[in-house]
Amino acid sequence: MLSYFRRLVPLAIVAAVAASVTVSADVIEAVLVKVNGEILTKTDLEQRQVMALRQRGIQSTDDEALKKAIADLTPQLLVETIDEMLLVQRGKELGYKLSDEEFGKVVTRIRTDNKLESDEAFQAALKQEGMSMSELRASLEKQMLVSRVQQNEVMGKIGITEEEARQYHAEHIDQFTQKGSVTIREILVGVARNDKALNLQLDDQARARAEDARKRVMGGEAFEQVAGEVSTSGSRANGGLVGPLNPAELTPAFQEVLKGLKPGDVSEVIRTPAGYQIVKLETQTPDKVLTPEEARDRIADALWESKRQVEFKKYMEKQRAQAIIEWKNEEIRKAWLSKTQPAAEAPAATPSPAPEKPPTN
Repeated sequence: MLSYFRRLVPLAIVAAVAASVTVSADVIEAVLVKVNGEILTKTDLEQRQVMALRQRGIQSTDDEALKKAIADLTPQLLVETIDEMLLVQRGKELGYKLSDEEFGKVVTRIRTDNKLESDEAFQAALKQEGMSMSELRASLEKQMLVSRVQQNEVMGKIGITEEEARQYHAEHIDQFTQKGSVTIREILVGVARNDKALNLQLDDQARARAEDARKRVMGGEAFEQVAGEVSTSGSRANGGLVGPLNPAELTPAFQEVLKGLKPGDVSEVIRTPAGYQIVKLETQTPDKVLTPEEARDRIADALWESKRQVEFKKYMEKQRAQAIIEWKNEEIRKAWLSKTQPAAEAPAATPSPAPEKPPTN
């Protein structure tokens, strides 16, 4: 609902471009299509094109760029628009309505989300958006009808069996694998350079300091204390603590160093591009594959969404097939067919478009 109060594209500019473009630059008739007797006009489509551009954040004021953007989004927009008309019609058939109480709750939420504390501020926002309260209610009721039809006629009939859940788990095991991690402590003795060249004497001094630090640790001094005194790494402030780290993201050389360590072990002095380093492995957690039981909610969500898409697609195909769709513009018809039928199945264009299904008595 926040989109009602956010102008991303100047309306006058987009409307002017949309008026000259749908799928081609041809001038189109006022009525584009009738769906079970309900009309979709050129103005209706233009308003939806404007909203679609806003939602995509398209703000160009260049006419050609806007024409291309509108032409690209219009075919899918037509599908969504006609599907919405069919769902709203079905909702009305089922007797769904937006009650005064429900409308009031939604308006309160819109006002709260947009910080419109007074009635005057809310009315001003509606006016800026070019909407009246009755138009807002009609828009919200459409959304409610679509949602309830989807919930009751599609989503409410979706079920997931235990066998399906286990099969999904087995086929998507990577989705349910928690990556392992390592936490280390480090002591880094950096090697200074003279004029960007390595000074062997300074290198030897750094190595000696690192060797001495390791001896202190192996002699019983706390690693974090020695790190705080000796290390030149930024981790010294935390006693050399680094991590948790994803082992797969570490360099192969560093992975090799860790491979020979157990938690609590301290590495030998290692030469790195930054200097000499000593590593202590603090903790190590291996990869863990969640069982179907542990991943039950995630599996259910993934399966449910997958089934929802399939079932909704079948439901809308049925609704379209049963509807009386009368096209008044061939370009608009072709655009809709390009998204609802494979190219091989799309019927050939005719000079005078006929209804998708003849009216019945």
